[in-house]
Amino acid sequence: MEDFSAGPLVPAVVKSEQSKPTAAADPSAATVGAVSGGEIFPASEAVMPELDKDFLCPICMQIIKDAFLTACGHSFCYMCITTHLRNKSDCPCCGHYLTNSHLFPNFLLDKLLKKTSARQISRTATPVEHFRHALEKGCDVTIKELDTLLSLLAEKKRKMEQEEAERNMQILLDFLHCLRKQKVDELKEVQTDLQFIKEDISAVEKHRMDLYRARDRYSVKLRMLDDSGGRKSWHSSMDKNSTGLMSSTLNLRGGLSSGSLTKKNEGKSQISSHGYGSHRKDGISGSESQYINQSGAALVRKKRVHTQFNDLQECYLRKRRHSVDKPHGQQELDTNLISREGYTAGLEDFQSVLTTFTRYSRLRVIAELRHGDLFHSANIVSSIEFDRDDDLFATAGVSRSIKVFDFSGVVNEPADSHYPVVEMSTRSKLSCLSWNKYSKNQIASSDYEGIVTVWDVTTRKSLMEYEEHEKRAWSVDFSKTDPSMLVSGSDDCKVKVWCTRQEASVLNIDMKANICCVKYNPGSGNYIAVGSADHHIHYYDLRNISRPVHVFSGHKKAVSYVKFLSNDELASASTDSTLRLWDVKDNVPVRTFKGHANEKNFVGLTVNSEYIACGSETNEVFVYHKEISKPVTWHKFGSPEVDDAEDEAGSYFISAVCWKSDSPTILTANSQGTIKVLVLAA
Repeated sequence: MEDFSAGPLVPAVVKSEQSKPTAAADPSAATVGAVSGGEIFPASEAVMPELDKDFLCPICMQIIKDAFLTACGHSFCYMCITTHLRNKSDCPCCGHYLTNSHLFPNFLLDKLLKKTSARQISRTATPVEHFRHALEKGCDVTIKELDTLLSLLAEKKRKMEQEEAERNMQILLDFLHCLRKQKVDELKEVQTDLQFIKEDISAVEKHRMDLYRARDRYSVKLRMLDDSGGRKSWHSSMDKNSTGLMSSTLNLRGGLSSGSLTKKNEGKSQISSHGYGSHRKDGISGSESQYINQSGAALVRKKRVHTQFNDLQECYLRKRRHSVDKPHGQQELDTNLISREGYTAGLEDFQSVLTTFTRYSRLRVIAELRHGDLFHSANIVSSIEFDRDDDLFATAGVSRSIKVFDFSGVVNEPADSHYPVVEMSTRSKLSCLSWNKYSKNQIASSDYEGIVTVWDVTTRKSLMEYEEHEKRAWSVDFSKTDPSMLVSGSDDCKVKVWCTRQEASVLNIDMKANICCVKYNPGSGNYIAVGSADHHIHYYDLRNISRPVHVFSGHKKAVSYVKFLSNDELASASTDSTLRLWDVKDNVPVRTFKGHANEKNFVGLTVNSEYIACGSETNEVFVYHKEISKPVTWHKFGSPEVDDAEDEAGSYFISAVCWKSDSPTILTANSQGTIKVLVLAA
């Protein structure tokens, strides 16, 4: 995907017209001249503005140094005029013939320049410079006066050092105060967090003890039921045995003593009790085995927690603090909802995250089929979507056909019997599909020629064809709130809104870059999210399309997919190998997800209320929990056929993914045309 957006240009710096050379350009201006004849030579050009222009050398335009007078009456710097006469034999001012023999020292001008410069410097010099100049001139100063001056200078130095030290100490003190305030704030935050943790530990311990007591009560009831059932069966068997034995004995021998009967009964009782004990032992061993299995599962889940501990810690603290910051009415509502467990709203929310995050650790394949056919060598599946009831799913791609499969048939029937229940041929390669959220038999498609088509799956015919896009249309989406409305985006930099009851678009949004994806907000038909090649997500209110409600910035490359997890949560994918989660209510970024590889291809994006899944250019499917920035798990598609070249095998990538509503089941497809049904497993 190319980015046609023009980047901002650095404004050119307009240089001002260079002024004429002045005395200020003299590199010697920063030095002080030497003393000669009780005067100071002009070494600084800062005095030039107040000096007469006649004091400037006509050649270098600087104050004349070592003035020499020509036979024609002009004065120059000695070095300037001698250099000029090496090349020419005329006067630079009047053009009169001139040689070195016609040059004479101008002592009067030199003396005048020195005095003028000295007076100018004396007017602008500081007291220290005056004193230095006086000493340089050789003025008479007594030792006592020098001692007094030295004392004054020493005192002045100490005072300045003291002031400098005080300033430095004040700067240090300000820094320490600032640092202390920051650390105190951090300490307060940590103490608050520790208080949250302490309260939550108490609540969790209390609830755990309640669960233990409930389990013990159930165990006691089960044992009582087992004991009662065992005694009843034993008594009934003993009655039968005793009756039979006594009757037979009386018939044969005329009776038995009570002692012998008691012994036999004791023996039978021992046998029965041994049998009951062995049964109990087997039951206990089974419970122990089950407990061991549960402990192993708990250890695995704990390991997942420690692997993502930092992200989980951040999630816990964020939710816990947020629950405290909620309005009082909302807190009361949450408290009423969870009062049976004694949890705070933040803890309850985090427990839900922790439970869903640690529940699954892998993706298991439950079905697989091939999307390709004999007539098309290109098998890339560009889009895969479930219908309204999750009974059917449709696939589309570069093979120029829409195939509809029965999901239960794909999962339950043998692999060799996976055939589409409906197949509709198209004129061009397809880029995207979208089922109507109300009408089960309607599906929309967008293709490489820019045509948006609404199909009737039952009749296998197109209901509407919209051909207003001038270039390839990448995305199409039906509104969840208004079944007659759909939106599309194209490489022609246009977003168009359509109505199935009209033949032309009802709304058109012109943008500055290619449109890669569009999506309706599931809670309102007035809002759409648009992903663009300009690296941004533009969130529009269709009632006012003059400007977007907000532009979400953060991706570094083209935004290839946008999907809503809820009315306020938007996920996006980009070819910068990241996913991002946004809050469209508060217009803020929430989280960035990294782990997959995506630099050039459409690899798919799908979301449900808790999980985000996408493909990767490594031929893998990645699943993220929306609260954790690292992947929960991933699954790599099997290697291609053995006779494929290795470099070709490395070019396969995941091209489409789709969750089955809020279930752990996900449909995935890759550029080889392989479709897999995966399910999250422990």
